Amino acid sequence: MAVAVIMEFAGATLEQYDQIIGKMGLTPGGPGPAGALGHWVAATDDGILVTDLWQTKELYDAFANEQIGPFSAEAGIPGPPKVTYLDAHNYFTPGAGA
Repeated sequence: MAVAVIMEFAGATLEQYDQIIGKMGLTPGGPGPAGALGHWVAATDDGILVTDLWQTKELYDAFANEQIGPFSAEAGIPGPPKVTYLDAHNYFTPGAGA
């Protein structure tokens, strides 16, 4: 079952996020990592909010352990994010012409 993952990174900046994405070899608007179905990020009053949709929680957890955690530490993010998992009832894929 698809899982929505909400990550709240207190004290993080969009510049740090951009560093992490670069270390992952990902580009804005480009394809995501294997197992990811969707992703977006926004600045908040106290850091950044990242929301993902993954095919399974296990795929997300493996990616988080291998890349998100280590690259976040390298970028100087002050600590691990607050993570919320939700079972996704439905999701959409890119529409026609996308």
